[in-house]
Amino acid sequence: MRIVSLLPSATETLFALGFDDEIAGVSHECDFPPKAKTKTVVVRSRLPEGLSPAEIDQQVREHVERGESIYAVNRELLEELRPDLVITQELCHVCAATPEELAAALAYMKEQPEVLSLDPLDLGDVWRDILWIGETTGRRERAQAFVEKIGMRLAQLEMDAAYFGRPPRAVVLEWLQPLYVGGHWVPEMVAAAGGADVLGTAKKPSRRVTMEEVMDAAPEVLLIAPCGYDAKKTRQEYLSMSFPEAWQRMPAVRDGRVYALNANDYVSRPAGRLVTGIEAMAKALHPEMQVRSRALAAMIHIGEMNRQSRSASLAS
Repeated sequence: MRIVSLLPSATETLFALGFDDEIAGVSHECDFPPKAKTKTVVVRSRLPEGLSPAEIDQQVREHVERGESIYAVNRELLEELRPDLVITQELCHVCAATPEELAAALAYMKEQPEVLSLDPLDLGDVWRDILWIGETTGRRERAQAFVEKIGMRLAQLEMDAAYFGRPPRAVVLEWLQPLYVGGHWVPEMVAAAGGADVLGTAKKPSRRVTMEEVMDAAPEVLLIAPCGYDAKKTRQEYLSMSFPEAWQRMPAVRDGRVYALNANDYVSRPAGRLVTGIEAMAKALHPEMQVRSRALAAMIHIGEMNRQSRSASLAS
C-alpha cells in the first residue's frame, strides 16, 4: 500500500502503526517522527514566509473569506506517487488543503485512490481516528493497542488529578495576535488534566476573544498554546506583547502561573501525543503532580518572568 498523508497528525499515527516504508508523500508540516521529513512533500503553503502573527491571521481570514485554500497540492507529484490511499481532513481549512483543492488534483489521476477524511471534534474522535486509520490500513490490532495504552495514561491522570480537589480555573490561548481561545478537544484536555476551561467550548471551533473577556474570566492558570508554535517561540511571543495593568492583576499572572506549551506537538495536532500535552497541562494546574519528563519538556513556566517584567515596569 502506498499512502499520501496531507495531515501531520495522520502522518504521526501512520508511523506509530509501523508504516515507515508505505508513506510515499506528506505535507510540508509533517515533521514527526524525524523520518517524516525525508518523505516527498506534495503540499505547500501559499502564505509568504516571515509574516507576523497578526499578518498570518489577516491573510488566513482573507483566503477563507474568498473561499481559497492557503495550501497548494502538487498535482504532478501526486500523480507520480500513485497512492492507494490519501488521508486528509475537512474540519479546518487553516490546517490542510481544502477538499476542493485535493479534488482538483485527484481529477487528473487515471487510477483514483481511496480518500480518508479525518475530522475530529473532540478527544473521543481523535482516538476513533487512530482506530479508523488502523482499520483502513489493515493494522486494526496495533491501533487498538495504541489507543488502549493512551487510555491507561489518561486513567492514571484522572486518578492523580482527583487527589487535588477543586479544578483550577484555566484559559488556553490558541493565538495571541489577536487573542483566540482553544476549542474542539482543548477544553477536554484541560478537564482531563484536572482543570476547568472557563472560556473554551468542547466540540466547537476556537474563537476570538478580547483581553477584557480573558481578564473577566479570572483564570487561575493561563496556558499559552498558539497553533503551530513550540514552547520557546510561544514564550518569546507572549513576552513581546504589551498588556494593560489590569492584566497583571489577573490571578494567573499575579500568582506567576503562566505557562507556554509546545502546541505544535502536544495541543493543536490531533494525534496520540495529545496525552503528553494533557500531562503537561496537569503539571501546570497541579505543580505537585508527578509527570513524565517528556511532559515537562513540553512546557515552559513563564510566570516568574512575567512578574519580574511587571516589577520593573512598576519601578520605572
